Amino acid sequence: MKILITGATSGIGRQLAVDYHKLGNEVWAIGRDDGRLSELASLGLHVAKVDLSDREASLAWFAGLASLDLAILNAGTCEYIDLPAFDSRLVSRVLRANVETMAVSVEGVLPLLRRGVRPHLVGIGSSAAYLPLPRAEAYGASKAAVAYLIDTLRVDLRREGIDVSLVSPGFVKTPLTDRNDFPMPLRVSVEEASAAIRQGIARRRSEIHFPRRFTLPLKLLSWLPRPLWGRLAQTMVKP
Repeated sequence: MKILITGATSGIGRQLAVDYHKLGNEVWAIGRDDGRLSELASLGLHVAKVDLSDREASLAWFAGLASLDLAILNAGTCEYIDLPAFDSRLVSRVLRANVETMAVSVEGVLPLLRRGVRPHLVGIGSSAAYLPLPRAEAYGASKAAVAYLIDTLRVDLRREGIDVSLVSPGFVKTPLTDRNDFPMPLRVSVEEASAAIRQGIARRRSEIHFPRRFTLPLKLLSWLPRPLWGRLAQTMVKP
């Protein structure tokens, strides 16, 4: 397969890029860290330094590719809000990094997927979109937007024969989550995350969520009336 992965220099994206390459696929790893891109290039992957916040430059780069069979849109970040200070600039920053760059990536990869074999578009979201969680006003909102974007693309692209999957992980041990200062129950390794995502992609699941011991209870809680899950979320707020 011809595979492109954004946000491929760290965490889940890097592990997916390495694992898919080991399986004999032609992998394009996209990121912004020169050193980590060089490391991936030394392993035999195609690499490119692309700033997805620059729409025109990004689309010009995508246009240089011939086709893709699988695009995994993983680039993003996480920042938390600590009330009573509410920083709207932080919200804008996270939305740009997690939503706008994914939209640019979608615009760039769709023409390539249309020329691919059994094309598949995958967006990395988060189980944080299931419920409002403390301090996650910006991050959760961005991942809820990602979920809606990907789910709607699934509806609209079905007629073209392009499969679309949303990935909703729980906590995964990455440089981003290593900065968290709160408990992260059932956190999995990037190797476990990559295996779960690749299995879900192979089965062409519409949503890939894991670990299920964590994500299924969250899904169930999200079906409760808003006042109930609002009270539950409040119990997680630090005094």
